[in-house]
Amino acid sequence: MTLQAVLWDMDGTLVDSEPVWARVQIELLTSLGATWTEEDCMTLVGSDLADAVKVWMAQLRPGVIEAEELAGRMYGEVVRALKEGVVLRPGALELLTGLKAAGIPCGLVSASYRVMVDAALSHLPPDLFDVIVAGDEVGNGKPHPEPYLTAAAELGVDVTQCVVIEDSLTGAQAGTAAGAFVVAVPQWVTIPVAPRRLVVQSLEQLTPDALRDLLH
Repeated sequence: MTLQAVLWDMDGTLVDSEPVWARVQIELLTSLGATWTEEDCMTLVGSDLADAVKVWMAQLRPGVIEAEELAGRMYGEVVRALKEGVVLRPGALELLTGLKAAGIPCGLVSASYRVMVDAALSHLPPDLFDVIVAGDEVGNGKPHPEPYLTAAAELGVDVTQCVVIEDSLTGAQAGTAAGAFVVAVPQWVTIPVAPRRLVVQSLEQLTPDALRDLLH
């Protein structure tokens, strides 16, 4: 098998945006009368936004806010923060540029909506990703395999010969369900070792050649 493409998660994998998400969740839900902690935020790492909204709504008194308004306010605040600036995860840009130089296509597969993805990517060099699949562009979010299957199809590659890079268990499960080899770089949650899954501490450990070797 040869490495045909690398498919990246965004939040927590490419950019260190989970603290932004946590701050916005705590501030907004607290203002609406809920009790919501950083530990609660960590339970939603990697979740599809629609699924997260259901969890948030369950913490609120009936009638306080409609689900659609809550979603809009939540991602609106996150987008504003991402437009101000992002912090890249260590080794992310180096690996991306190395893959680009090696001629290995990259796709971005995020649970975040397109407006959030665009806000984050505005701070990166252009054309690093050949395909972008956002959370509002698929019918089923992670841990369903659809997002990664969609990216592989748009790239015209065999997903079983792709490497998925993820920081969340739901994302890793999505990559595995799609049939890809998963490299997990956990930051906030524990991701167990599994077949066709490598768990590393940092993207700084990875090179294009190292990713190629995973499929040999």
